[in-house]
Amino acid sequence: MNPGQILRLTLLSVMFLAIAGCAVNPVTGKKQLSLIPESQELALGAEHYTPTQQTQGGQFYLDPELTVYVREVGMKLARVSDRPDLPYEFVVLNSSVPNAWALPGGKIAINRGLLVKFEDEAQLAAVMGHEIVHAAARHSVQRMQQGMLISAGVAGLGFALSDNEWAGLIMGGAAVGAQLALAQYSQGDELESDHYGIRYMKAAGYDPQAAVELQELFLELSQGRQTSWLDGMFATHPPSARRVRENQALASELGTGGFRGRDIYQRRIALLKELQPAYDAHDKAMELASKGDMKAALDSINKAIELEPREAMFFALRGRIYKEQKQTEKAQADFDKAVSLYPEMFQYQLYNGLNSLAMNNLDKARGHLERANQVVPTSIAYLRLGDIASRQNRRNDAIGHYSKAAEAGGDVGEEAKRKLADLSQ
Repeated sequence: MNPGQILRLTLLSVMFLAIAGCAVNPVTGKKQLSLIPESQELALGAEHYTPTQQTQGGQFYLDPELTVYVREVGMKLARVSDRPDLPYEFVVLNSSVPNAWALPGGKIAINRGLLVKFEDEAQLAAVMGHEIVHAAARHSVQRMQQGMLISAGVAGLGFALSDNEWAGLIMGGAAVGAQLALAQYSQGDELESDHYGIRYMKAAGYDPQAAVELQELFLELSQGRQTSWLDGMFATHPPSARRVRENQALASELGTGGFRGRDIYQRRIALLKELQPAYDAHDKAMELASKGDMKAALDSINKAIELEPREAMFFALRGRIYKEQKQTEKAQADFDKAVSLYPEMFQYQLYNGLNSLAMNNLDKARGHLERANQVVPTSIAYLRLGDIASRQNRRNDAIGHYSKAAEAGGDVGEEAKRKLADLSQ
């Protein structure tokens, strides 16, 4: 079959799918392309929810009652949505980046960095309602379908991370959910989510004016110099003057007034605000470390640990700083502490495994790297598991691990390919 015939067959297949896959949007009532059935939609959200949380900071476990509160607010809106029967879940993530996202099937997350920006429960409800519409209207699924029409799949392997990087690169594999969560929505999707989210707010008893206030704030900040906002909420949910105008028109039409809940909201985030100086010190330490100033970074992360010694994230960062300074025993103590505080977090298992390998503790390294890969597979973990297997004379295991790592690009993939070739000789 020549290239022209292949192209014609591909176009015919896409046209057939488009005709066969028409469905009615459950929120807008409009017809749209639907190549992914609801059963698969729900499965995608469930499969990628935990890995996506982990690539975005993991759960904010220091205040579980805050997640309970966010879930209660989210469910008030979910119950009045156009798809109240979705298996909704809500979680607070341990990230200073101000953002919120939704995966297919109603799997929703909000970062602590966004929660501290709100004044009351109505503003929280505005964001939750917006994200619920993204899920209910199948916006994430629609974006996935667009990718399917271009490519048969996503290349790459999970979370690519080298031994010395301070920031990982999310790419394909287990991070499909992260790609969906962090992809920018179209203006049409954003306007749609604003519109129906405000209606959900009103139906749940909240003041829709809170949604207008948030859009005004987001637009103002996007035009200023607060780059952390540009890296977070605005990267995935671009604000615009049009959104402010349309939100205000709808809020006025529906009638302002309703529950604001400032007192209860401020009580619920009191601990979060109390902890903010510790997280500020952590973020400063991360910035200093990325610039190579390890002494100042160590001083800053020590301050964070002094302020909040229950936060695994702080010990993990200090361990990375010690490892960079070739103080592997101190690093090991900190990685062990991070794992003990939050054993489910793949990054802490990964760092522990890499450091244990550097200390020639092969069995310990293998255990931590395998546990990390059970949650979020990474190319560096597969590569180092291959090294361990090779040193322990488990040739077939080494080939399997190196083959996985070789699927990734960059230095990790190239190293894996070289070691595979050596094993074949």
